[in-house]
Amino acid sequence: MAACAKLAGGDGEEARKEEEPQVLEPGAAPFGNFPHYSRFHPPEQRLRLLPPELLQRLFPPKGSETRPILGLDVGCNSGDLSVALYKHFLSLHDGKTCSDASRELRFLCCDIDPGLVKRAEKECPFPDALTFITLDFMNHRTRKVLLSSFLNQFECSVFDIGFCMSITMWIHLNHGDQGLWEFLAHLSSLCCYLLVEPQPWKCYRAAARRLRKLGLHDFDHFRSLAIQGDMANQIVQILTQDHGMELVCCFGNTSWDRSLLLFKAKHTIENYPIPESLIEEEKERNRLRFWRQ
Repeated sequence: MAACAKLAGGDGEEARKEEEPQVLEPGAAPFGNFPHYSRFHPPEQRLRLLPPELLQRLFPPKGSETRPILGLDVGCNSGDLSVALYKHFLSLHDGKTCSDASRELRFLCCDIDPGLVKRAEKECPFPDALTFITLDFMNHRTRKVLLSSFLNQFECSVFDIGFCMSITMWIHLNHGDQGLWEFLAHLSSLCCYLLVEPQPWKCYRAAARRLRKLGLHDFDHFRSLAIQGDMANQIVQILTQDHGMELVCCFGNTSWDRSLLLFKAKHTIENYPIPESLIEEEKERNRLRFWRQ
């Protein structure tokens, strides 16, 4: 095909343009599938809040256990944050391990946009450790097949930890209140721990405003959402009261004012007790928050 395009001259140029994926305008990403997301929300802003040894503290090896820690990254975009999280938790710098990582990590990273997933696969420096797939997480049948296929490789039924970084708003806007509730139900049933970064309500208004400014159709559910206001608190209430999770820790806020919330499924606490260090750190943050009010 390349040779034919070269011989065809101008026609070849047109063919190449047709093959290239279309780049969306920043506001025209109705599922949060921005083409260059990490440029305006760099991974470093999240990483600075997360202890590099977090996963080693949450999942200490038991006896001669060698199974890798399994992570699920929902809404991975082009994989920049997925790769950054992997390197951060293994303290990797220039491909070298700087800390004694006693267990390996394996991440399954999914996104609804095949173009972004293709780019993530192409640019990933750790193809053996990070698997990228195209997945509409709200499609029950496809989700079950693809996630089970990954977990079965390790003879597991759930992931050790899930990452839901600035995804809840897009699920909420596209699937409504019930969709958000079901999304969180699915995640809580699939993961022992869950790290969530909810978008605040002001981001909902901004997303709807961008669509209108571009003359595009508004989100179907935006004007009918009953779950609104303090979205971080709303997410906490749904996960803890409806889906059997416990809020372990808030790691603070990013520079764009989004909280990083760590939850744990209550039914897994016996297998992996919450580290006392995390409990004490959260108590200290609450004390500081009280005195600053």
